[in-house]
Amino acid sequence: MKKFIWVAFVLAFFAVSSKAQETPAADLSAGYSYFRIGGSNGANLNGFSTSAVYNANNWFGLVADLGVYHGSPSGVSLTDFSYTFGPRFSYRNSGKVVPFAEALFGASHASASFGGASGSTNPFTYGAGGGADVRLGSSKVSLRPEVEYFGLRANGGTSNCVRISFGIVYHIGQR
Repeated sequence: MKKFIWVAFVLAFFAVSSKAQETPAADLSAGYSYFRIGGSNGANLNGFSTSAVYNANNWFGLVADLGVYHGSPSGVSLTDFSYTFGPRFSYRNSGKVVPFAEALFGASHASASFGGASGSTNPFTYGAGGGADVRLGSSKVSLRPEVEYFGLRANGGTSNCVRISFGIVYHIGQR
């Protein structure tokens, strides 16, 4: 009976550690982003976003996120470059879908030009949102849909923005 208990304990221990190894040490992602600056009278921008995540454990990670978006509503050329950082909280219950929520803080460089005149600003940028990593089979690749609110804060005012992204994630290593 003692041997049976020890064997059960050892098997349970290895089962727990193999489950923990399903958490990647890091993630790299890149994909398309739709960025809406302002509310109903705002501007639609299209672009690219990329992020890197260091997973400290199976539920907490640190994110670095970069995005570049451009649009030309009514002939005005608008470009926004954002660089934000912050915590990500993931829920790893199944191996196929990993939902997450994150809070991001940083800055943007927004510029506009029209008819030879141009201007730019560097607002404080913050965001909150989430998404999910949907693993493709047993590979190290996932698809990531994501929706986030962004606030661009400058000169006492805030531009409310929404970012909708769809990208590919590559999982690196094991935790």
